[in-house]
Amino acid sequence: MLGLMSERPLLISSILTHAANYHGDVEIVSRTVEGPVRRHTYRDAERRIKQLANALLRLGIQPGDRVGTLAWSTFRHVELYYAISGIGAVCHTINPRLFDDQLVYIINHAGDRLLFVDATFLPIVERLVQRLPADCRIVPLTGKDEPVETGLATLPCFETLLAAEDAAFEWPEFDERTAAALCYSSGTTGHPKGALYSHRSTILHTFALSLPDAISISARDVVCPIVPLFHVCGWGIPFAAPMTGAKLVLPGPHADGASLYELFETEGVTLALGVPTIWLGFDAYLCATGRECSTLRRIFSGGSAVPSSMIEAYARRGIDVIHAWGMTEMSPLGTVAALTAKHRALDPQARLMLKAKQGRPIFTVEMKLVDDAGQELPHDGRSMGELLVRGPWVISGYFADEAASAVAVEPDGWLHTGDMATIDPDGYLQITDRKKDVIKSGGEWISSIDLENAAVAHEDVAEAAVIAIPDARWGERPLLIVTPLPGRRPEREALLELLARQCGSLHRSDAAHRHRQDHEDPAARDVRPPGAATGLKPDCDRP
Repeated sequence: MLGLMSERPLLISSILTHAANYHGDVEIVSRTVEGPVRRHTYRDAERRIKQLANALLRLGIQPGDRVGTLAWSTFRHVELYYAISGIGAVCHTINPRLFDDQLVYIINHAGDRLLFVDATFLPIVERLVQRLPADCRIVPLTGKDEPVETGLATLPCFETLLAAEDAAFEWPEFDERTAAALCYSSGTTGHPKGALYSHRSTILHTFALSLPDAISISARDVVCPIVPLFHVCGWGIPFAAPMTGAKLVLPGPHADGASLYELFETEGVTLALGVPTIWLGFDAYLCATGRECSTLRRIFSGGSAVPSSMIEAYARRGIDVIHAWGMTEMSPLGTVAALTAKHRALDPQARLMLKAKQGRPIFTVEMKLVDDAGQELPHDGRSMGELLVRGPWVISGYFADEAASAVAVEPDGWLHTGDMATIDPDGYLQITDRKKDVIKSGGEWISSIDLENAAVAHEDVAEAAVIAIPDARWGERPLLIVTPLPGRRPEREALLELLARQCGSLHRSDAAHRHRQDHEDPAARDVRPPGAATGLKPDCDRP
């Protein structure tokens, strides 16, 4: 027996309609590429997006066509999100920071019929235009009064296209499994691979993203995604903010400390999202200027591991840093390091250790660990294996790439993430390394992520990276490379002492080492590599 419920397709256009109808006066604030701040409401945005939908149809865009964007996080980019997917076409956001050959491959592989390009990125297209699809037309993402200096043959600019269209438009209805957006994962080997999201997967992801123990967005929030809109649909914020009625603040291309601080304070930002590099730089700006944030209370950080020192630094400012993890292949959200009720009784250091993990999966995301033989491992917080995931917003394969799909996705839907991890009994995930990057020294695994996070806690260190180098005795060992803060020079021994405190068993004093040798089984002596339990000795290079 089936339930007697109305059947309505889950379509992205319904988010826009809801926002215009029920919180139409809430603002979208955008710093533009040109510099000035532009502000309008969700109701204004709906009118403009309907005009854009008419323009796309007039340009011959059909359902299933891919439309590319090379654009910053601005109001025009958000409008493209909705207009393209709303007519049944596919919004293909392109990362302009990729190498030329990757960009050429991605645009050709997607078969983009239109390319909307911010003025900043027109020189990239000029450089590559002879290698792009012959029928791919270019639209400058500019206003009618903004001169465009380019040698490209382009269509009229974005605002001119809109001005020629009527705002009367009825959003079509179609199967919710229809493709809506396309993002390519640049990867490190082979060609980039396309994750093709559906309307259904996007709506479900948006619901879950807004849950209290996920990103928890509400109509009382002012949300600023520092993560660019060309990165995995801006982590879903352009959908979650209008769905919940939150004010949306977009930074454009201006992500330096001074610009962010001004935007946060002027607009009353309460929640911001970005990668650790952004937040480390913002904290350095606050330290250098002595300024404090009056409204910012939560920061979500993902993209790479969050150093515990960064969590502590922001906590002293009254700002909660929440660690999240995901992948392009996951739309992207997978886990959030939200604490449960039973963790309230933990001491501050124990809570910090949990917050530094990648967190627990949000509803419908399944996770498991497997060893090299494909056998499932226990969730005991110690057993380390490759992480596999599946769920309704996890890809079932890559766009037009059967070979990559067959390798990455099991027949029962489990996606190989390529991450080595542990999962504790409460479901907290801790990524220890990429499978290809984890360092196996003398038969023991060493996590480059743990070492990098420990090194970043040093007061003189801006960034840190750990790589494996050959070693005659141990096969390979870690090499620590650090970038110092301006005017600073971290000392090698001070870094080693810090690693001893932060990583515990990764480094021992000579006395402790002698004590171990005196008491352990002689047959076991000297079989562990440097960097495991007998003393980490990384080199400290300064680029």
